[in-house]
Amino acid sequence: MKILIIEDETAAARNLKALLSNELPSAGEIVVLDSITSSVEWLTSNDAPDVIFMDIHLADGDAFSIFDRVDVASPVIFTTAYDQYALEAFRVNSIDYLLKPIQPADLHRALEKLRRLTGQELQEYLIRTSGSIKREKAVRNFLIPVRDKILPLAVTDIAFCHTEGERVNAYTFDGKRYPLDKSLDLLSLLLPDCDFYRANRQFIISRKSIEDLSIWYGSRLMVNTVVSPPEKIVISKNKVPEFKKWLAG
Repeated sequence: MKILIIEDETAAARNLKALLSNELPSAGEIVVLDSITSSVEWLTSNDAPDVIFMDIHLADGDAFSIFDRVDVASPVIFTTAYDQYALEAFRVNSIDYLLKPIQPADLHRALEKLRRLTGQELQEYLIRTSGSIKREKAVRNFLIPVRDKILPLAVTDIAFCHTEGERVNAYTFDGKRYPLDKSLDLLSLLLPDCDFYRANRQFIISRKSIEDLSIWYGSRLMVNTVVSPPEKIVISKNKVPEFKKWLAG
């Protein structure tokens, strides 16, 4: 059995690999990758593994972008530190999800589910997963409850989305703020990649909202937006090349 782990936290990857070795003592190769870039390269040049354990948020972006860059021909078990909103979206399309820190009983349950999903059922799952992710990108509006009404908020009106604790707000170009019942991880899936970028753990920014960039210490960039954000929007050194490529495109 060939297993691929996509995880950028060293301790989490080591823990999962040890749990898999205990659960599957006769398992073959276990490959660990820590970024979107290395994962796309590996999946492009190697045969599909029997299963992929995929962290949702990686240092160079959200793991969903992997599906946009390469056809994933393997069942996926998501791993995540988040236990709200996004998980419901993944539940119907993934084999399972594991909440960090991963427990042996949860891993056993997920692998048992994988064992039961064979043949035609597995093929239908793979088609459903990749198709669902791409279909979700077509979202145009979010429905915002306001008192006794529901307000349709157009995606094109959003300057950026910001998370603080468990609260996620969308800020519009006219300076208004609206609460969203979705995590940034799920919003990364729903918002079109060509128009929105996951700047860091706190922000998803619209291309149209960017006024200019400031050189920031540590080889980072600060994004200056036409709407004043609740805190500085900083692009990490590792993400600067990807961000510049996205912005230029």
